Amino acid sequence: MRIAVLSDIHSNLIALEAVLAHIGSVDAVWHLGDVVGYGPEPDAVVERLAALGATGVRGNHDAAAAGGNEIDWFNPDARAAMEWTRLTISETTRAWLDGLPPRRVDADFTSVHGSPRDPIWEYVTSAALARAGLSAISTEHGLHGHTHIPIAFTQVDGRMRTLAPRAGNTVALGEGRTLLNPGSVGQPRDGDPRASFMVINTDAGTATWGRADYDIDAVAAKMHAAGLPVRLAERLRVGA
Repeated sequence: MRIAVLSDIHSNLIALEAVLAHIGSVDAVWHLGDVVGYGPEPDAVVERLAALGATGVRGNHDAAAAGGNEIDWFNPDARAAMEWTRLTISETTRAWLDGLPPRRVDADFTSVHGSPRDPIWEYVTSAALARAGLSAISTEHGLHGHTHIPIAFTQVDGRMRTLAPRAGNTVALGEGRTLLNPGSVGQPRDGDPRASFMVINTDAGTATWGRADYDIDAVAAKMHAAGLPVRLAERLRVGA
């Protein structure tokens, strides 16, 4: 079974389409939250995921868009974009976002947005936090997003291995318990502006990271036209 794992799409339909085209045929699409926020096409992104039959979890931006008080913790640019998102999205999109669970279990994988300990807010940025996260789930593998930075933690004989994966890097799922972050489709923050994603192959027992080029200028133009904060558009060009 071949599974596309996507996170932090952030209303960036052009990046999402580029990733889907790059990946090609898959058996399932899993998303790890923050489907909306920041970007210019929230309804279109939700419609695309729904059409694909994608399953996934709620991020802090998704919760805020559905009316949650998560917006109170956003920085000024994120809050301005979320206020625009709330005014823009359809009731269908709002209901879809509101229906997302905070965590999901599929076979050997537990999916969350932030961390297994705190599915909405905690950032997993170290081996110690990854170890704590793995201790909070019963499945062999955990999937998370939120940081917008691809990373892989593998626990073998009590020790944590850390990999900052580049495009084409693969982690073997049979070597130990793992906590994996595919990076961000719609707003990468690891210095590489290309959309980031991961593909799990359950038959081969692998997780492989990839990057897809997309038309950043076109997305920025849509953001400017919508009146979204300029900084959110400009940071797409540098992946920061």
